[in-house]
Amino acid sequence: MTFSALDSPLTGKLFASDAMAAVFSDQARVAAMLRVEAALARAQASLGMAPEALAPAIAAIDPASLDLDRIGRLTADAGVPTIPFVKAVQSRLPPELERGFHKGATTQDVMDTALVLQMREALDLVKADVLAILEGLSRLADAHRETPCAGRTYGQHAAPVTFGFKVAVWLTGIAERAALLPGLRQRLLVASLGGPVGTLAGLGERGPEALEAFAQNLRLGVTPVAWHALRGRIADAGAWLATLLGALAKMAADVAHLASTEVGEAAEPHSPGRGGSSAMPHKRNPVSSTIILAAHAAAKGHAATLIDAMAAGHERPVGLWHAEWHALPSLFGLASGALREARSLATGLVVDPERMRRNLDATGGLLFAEAAASRLAADLGREEAHALVERAAEEVRATGENLQAILARVTPHRTAEAFDFGPALRAAAPWIDRALSEAAGVRESLLKEP
Repeated sequence: MTFSALDSPLTGKLFASDAMAAVFSDQARVAAMLRVEAALARAQASLGMAPEALAPAIAAIDPASLDLDRIGRLTADAGVPTIPFVKAVQSRLPPELERGFHKGATTQDVMDTALVLQMREALDLVKADVLAILEGLSRLADAHRETPCAGRTYGQHAAPVTFGFKVAVWLTGIAERAALLPGLRQRLLVASLGGPVGTLAGLGERGPEALEAFAQNLRLGVTPVAWHALRGRIADAGAWLATLLGALAKMAADVAHLASTEVGEAAEPHSPGRGGSSAMPHKRNPVSSTIILAAHAAAKGHAATLIDAMAAGHERPVGLWHAEWHALPSLFGLASGALREARSLATGLVVDPERMRRNLDATGGLLFAEAAASRLAADLGREEAHALVERAAEEVRATGENLQAILARVTPHRTAEAFDFGPALRAAAPWIDRALSEAAGVRESLLKEP
């Protein structure tokens, strides 16, 4: 039985990448917990609190040799996997070392720090995909900076833009989220070592030194006080992943519409068997957009769970910390699948400029109504010009005649220049340049990140 689409043999590979699934697997969690215990022993040995031989003995334990099924069965009684994990590791250590194992630490120290190690790997995967997406969209925006297409508001043609401008909007939304990643990593990648109630009383006056040494061994930062019950960092991670998915979903929503039969201005990259239908052989459904939009829809609930967990009672809450175990790995899994698909769109989207041009002509020149009204306003005043063009637009809808021809008939004032694509192309260009510059700066900052 599976309880998550991400873990399902049927749907797991659709929604999450294999690499991200491996990062949050039980095997990876246990391996991270062993690294935490070895780092703790190493730190304490440097302060004379533990035998020098303890850390190498822990590090020598093969995570695959631990019986995960047995640990899982015992977790059902213990309430946390750390208790049976500690017993399993202790049983592998000689008696003279076993007594110094897990000294001063508590369950949450081991699990939270192990989670941080997993998140470090997960964020590396996210960063690699984000960098590729920013690069792909930058190229796409630049390549289509002079490709005119319909700007759409409320689902209707509004005024001409360029496809490069449309892509620049996607690019900027994703770059804005990506720009927050270095700061997020700095906040997230911190050690947890506080002992039973956060004071490390079991290590006496040398508790702060032990924390510093422990964190240094794992290349992590430290916090002023234990973050057992301070879950803002984890909530930040969830919110960032959810809003990153939102930025990807903006692009996916546009692509799904552009790929529709009636629009046909763009298509997802295709390979044999992708996006097919069990009933209709002709179908090429937008699989990438579907996965991204599904991930975005599912993410909000998980992010809310992490925000709820901030209301942690006293030094350790009942249930709220456990709820994080469901939400955070799921968010990373959903993000991995969505990023994979967004990367495919950014680097392989099929664009049809000819179809875009035909669609521009579909409304008989109504796309230029705003430009025509602006030109007439100099002669007639804004209100009268707007009313005249509005009446002409109604005639376009009623008769199918072109707006430019109708205006030439109903007013002596010249409007022909309003029906030129040139101003729309020129208006879009500087915004594309600004978006490309901003994305380049974000990419540079991510590449410099350690």
